Amino acid sequence: MMDNNQDKLEVVKTTQKAVEQMKIDDIEEAPDQAYATFQCQYCGQEKIVAGSIVYDGFVLCNDCVLLAEVGFALKKFDNINTLLDSMEDKRFETLYSRIFDQEKEENENNSNNN
Repeated sequence: MMDNNQDKLEVVKTTQKAVEQMKIDDIEEAPDQAYATFQCQYCGQEKIVAGSIVYDGFVLCNDCVLLAEVGFALKKFDNINTLLDSMEDKRFETLYSRIFDQEKEENENNSNNN
C-alpha cells in the first residue's frame, strides 16, 4: 500500500515513462502507427494507434493506458470496467460533440457548394 504522496508520485512518474516508451516502441516497430487513428473506447477521442492497448476487449489510447496503469498500480480499481464506468459521461459528451461537429461541418460544406 502507498503510504505517502512521494511514493504515489514515484509510481506515476515510473508509469508515465513506461507508457510513453510503449508508444515510442510501437512507432519504431511500425511507423504508420504514428498516423493511423482510432476512437478510444475510454475517452471517446480520436487518437493515434501507437501506444494503445486492449484491456478485456476494450481498446484504450496511450493517454488512457496511462490512467489505467496508474489506477491499477495505486489500487484505485482492480478491473478495467471500473475505469470505463467512471468516464461514461465524458465519453458520451465527446461522442456527442464529434457527431455535432461533423454535422455542422457537412452543413457548412453544403452551403459553400451552393
